[in-house]
Amino acid sequence: MKLIGISGSLAGSKTAIAVQETLNIAEKLEDNLKTELIDLRSYEVELVKGYPLEKYNEDTQKVIKTILSADMLVFGTPVYQASISGVLKNLFDHIPQGAFEGKTVGMVTTAGSEKHYLVPEYHLKPIISFLKGTLPTRNVFVHNSCYEETNIITNKDVWKRMETMIEEMIALHKNM
Repeated sequence: MKLIGISGSLAGSKTAIAVQETLNIAEKLEDNLKTELIDLRSYEVELVKGYPLEKYNEDTQKVIKTILSADMLVFGTPVYQASISGVLKNLFDHIPQGAFEGKTVGMVTTAGSEKHYLVPEYHLKPIISFLKGTLPTRNVFVHNSCYEETNIITNKDVWKRMETMIEEMIALHKNM
């Protein structure tokens, strides 16, 4: 079983940390699970122009093919202007409609305002549903105050939410 985490941020590290910690929890809960983090800061994913995938650069092709090869996915995004990041939206635009059918897809959101906790419900969930992903009932919201100065997540509720989401994702995947 393969779980890919995607950090949809080009600035800062809080989103990548939250997604990686979610992957770490998943590895502890499921022995035969292989995980990989795609941190979009490390790739040059081209802007969508409507071309077939093979017309885009190597990074774009690699990221999309890795995502499509996964059994389960966790998408992480910071909240900018009360929405998901532009780089994550661009990534979704590269993915073919229906590509997430048979895949369980979790959501991790980081933000500086607690008012943004519904962004995954109103912005990510419709995109993942359009791509035919199966969503757990819970997602993970991480407020900036949940990190220490060294960007370590210290809030126990966040850890519990990560674990609960991953447990449900694994159960959903096994029952598909």
